[in-house]
Amino acid sequence: MQEKPILELEHISKRFPGVQALTDARMDVRAGEVHALLGENGAGKSTLIKIISGVHKPDTGDLRMDGQRVVFNNPREAQAKGVATIYQELSLYPELTVAENIFMGHAPRGLLGSVDWRAMRRRAEEILLSLNITDLGVDDKIGTLTVGKRQRVEIAKALSFNARILIMDEPTAALTEADVQRLFGIVRLLRERGVGIVYISHRLEEVFTLADRVTVLRDGHYVDTKAVREVTSEQLISMMVGRTIDNLFPKLPAQIGEPVLEVRNLWRKPLCKGVNLTLRAGEIVGLAGLVGSGRSEFAQTVFGFTPAQSGDILINGKRLDIRNPGEAMRHGIAYVPEDRGTQGLIRQMRLRENVSLAVLRSVSHSGFIDNRAEHELADKSIGSLQIRAFSGEQVVNKLSGGNQQKVVVAKWLAAKPKILIMDEPTRGVDVGAKAEIHRLISELAQQGIGVLMISSELPEVLGMSDRIVVMREGEIVAEFSREEASQEKVVAAMMRDAHSAVSAQGAAT
Repeated sequence: MQEKPILELEHISKRFPGVQALTDARMDVRAGEVHALLGENGAGKSTLIKIISGVHKPDTGDLRMDGQRVVFNNPREAQAKGVATIYQELSLYPELTVAENIFMGHAPRGLLGSVDWRAMRRRAEEILLSLNITDLGVDDKIGTLTVGKRQRVEIAKALSFNARILIMDEPTAALTEADVQRLFGIVRLLRERGVGIVYISHRLEEVFTLADRVTVLRDGHYVDTKAVREVTSEQLISMMVGRTIDNLFPKLPAQIGEPVLEVRNLWRKPLCKGVNLTLRAGEIVGLAGLVGSGRSEFAQTVFGFTPAQSGDILINGKRLDIRNPGEAMRHGIAYVPEDRGTQGLIRQMRLRENVSLAVLRSVSHSGFIDNRAEHELADKSIGSLQIRAFSGEQVVNKLSGGNQQKVVVAKWLAAKPKILIMDEPTRGVDVGAKAEIHRLISELAQQGIGVLMISSELPEVLGMSDRIVVMREGEIVAEFSREEASQEKVVAAMMRDAHSAVSAQGAAT
């Protein structure tokens, strides 16, 4: 690895109205390294990469490339210097082809300045081939591609600018395991070619798998830069949150009672096939499975988003016909969705308005919202869930990811549910917020709420669940108690075909 940095940032400070985002931050990136950038939500990571990318200009401090001071007035100037950024929200045009997206804004030109379509397709093919990407055609429409393939197009697009610095913001957040491994392969290939990669992730295991060095920010301040081989996950967590998290999975003892939810032979094709499941009061049941296994589809059927085609749903022993979410809510079911941004919150609205959404009748009189009651509900939620907000008047999209997730939970807890379905409850939140959300889940179970927790993170499933149920291709294929569950057993059940997994479970028990 080249010792002299190709990019250096020193004494970077940036203030927005009411918020000091960065104070005296610094970082450097060397050619041929993966440099992880870590910190809790709100630590200043996004602001720092937007400064590198030319989206923001720092109030103070210097950027240098190859030892020379540079000033980026806009993203195009950063791109011209070899800086490319792949944000978590991909910026592709679904109606255009792969080649058109790769060369958007800088297509090869022919006579009289017209686009040279043949040259564009040829150069797009060359870039894809250089990345060992063989499952994409340059004429494929982006709108027909999976998330993993779209991300590979984003990487190809970055390389079309001859990127020397590639910034990747939470690149694996929405990928299948197979796509994650493909991404890792491409990252390693780029590192071998001398590209400096800034890699942002909340998943520490990815940092230890890929990164050479790691820089940590906390509350907008630089904490330290370390070689990854010299630190442990516990040390990184302590650097990020400013304290030691003794227990990331604070599973508290709870009295498990009678069944609150029973699902019998539930069908909703194509990804809910004869599912049988029981959830008891005070119990946390972890629902594991690969992406596409039917976990979310099953939860959405129970909640009435996609009503069941056949089968029975029983709440406290009473059979119900749940045809829509309103009926599910009236019978004590709450659902925290996987995508909090589009399904769980109205991010342009205030915190108090979001918290009251599920219980508008209880904070309204004669068709008008009682602002005092709404404020009291928001203040109670902020206190009990430890939401970091200055008041219920704060607009939700100004909160960190972890606090946004707490607002979604607060909205449903206001309805006093008996059953809480949580789909990927800690996706996209930092390690400190994860511990707080896990504590909250345990406390809810202690209060007698039955919790069905869907998660793609096996440590979370193993650490928080009383029972673990594994789904594959729309069917339940295995079930383990907390005591007998292990990562190896759960992964084996997820990967086998349904019949062999069930047989293996029967043989084991």
